Amino acid sequence: MPELRKDPIIGRWVIISTERGKRPTDFPSHTDRIDGRMCPFCPGNEAATPPEIMAIRDEGTSPNTPGWQVRAISNKFPALKIEGELNREGVGIFDRMNGVGAHEVIIESPDHDLELEKLPPEHAANVVRMYRDRMLDLERDSRFRYIMLFKNKGVSAGASLSHPHTQLIATPVVPKRVAEELDGAQRYYEYKERCIFCDIVRQELHDNLRVVSENDAFVALAPFAPRFPFETWILPKQHESRFTRITDEDIIAFADTLKDTLRRLAGVLNNPPYNFMVHTAPHVNSHELAYHWHVEVIPKLTRVAGFEWGTGFYINPTPPEEAAKYLRELNETPPQTHPVSASGKH
Repeated sequence: MPELRKDPIIGRWVIISTERGKRPTDFPSHTDRIDGRMCPFCPGNEAATPPEIMAIRDEGTSPNTPGWQVRAISNKFPALKIEGELNREGVGIFDRMNGVGAHEVIIESPDHDLELEKLPPEHAANVVRMYRDRMLDLERDSRFRYIMLFKNKGVSAGASLSHPHTQLIATPVVPKRVAEELDGAQRYYEYKERCIFCDIVRQELHDNLRVVSENDAFVALAPFAPRFPFETWILPKQHESRFTRITDEDIIAFADTLKDTLRRLAGVLNNPPYNFMVHTAPHVNSHELAYHWHVEVIPKLTRVAGFEWGTGFYINPTPPEEAAKYLRELNETPPQTHPVSASGKH
């Protein structure tokens, strides 16, 4: 029988449609890579992108030339532009402001076909370090209220290039989806004087029904009320509201958990397109005690249609307990990785 479940953080209901129950092999295969044209992210094509903002390079190499391992650039077609002032104003009952922000691309590797989950541990840690450092830099701009780090892999997940990359967008307002989490976490804290995410981590580790994997610092789990099949969250075990406070030691543990989670999803679901998003407290008014940063990984296996748009409900054909079981039981032998080059300096 179908089951309704309530997200304990924001109060959103989802329908776990057990009568439509789907195993990993029931979802369609995806071959939506974008090929057949010159890739501006590959080494030797640096002139085809905006100048690099920051890079981890081999010793002795120059900016905007080959020899980089991780490279951050401005998006050539930005959603928001960094120049100008906000100029907030009212237009009758409406509000508007200039589209001021920042939109950057972090190219994860010079190898066009080396996905994040296959990067050597040191290289993956450098990618995460670049995430943190770019977000820290943008936090210094007083015009920005929030920085969203996200990855789109595959055409159906919104990617326009196959070369593995992550994006970040700094916005002058806190996004509604994040604000809902902040508000829900704050209400829970005011009532119980505890972080709801910490309580979720404790209960999930105790019950062990939806845990996918864990190490000393992080846990990957299927949330109790997931919007989408095989939706997976990664959370630090110790309370921390902001991703940008991640230590160098925890960067290694987080990179390992992120790689492992993406590897499991690729293995169980035949390399699906996906999105992941880092949800962190804003750097202003950061909800230190109530909020807990985390990553949401969403494979693109189903489509959002009229019912979802009209009601805010989501219909998920795979119970999270089953999804976690499939992911947890995947062969633990990691895929072969490529040797890492010298990482150089920023």
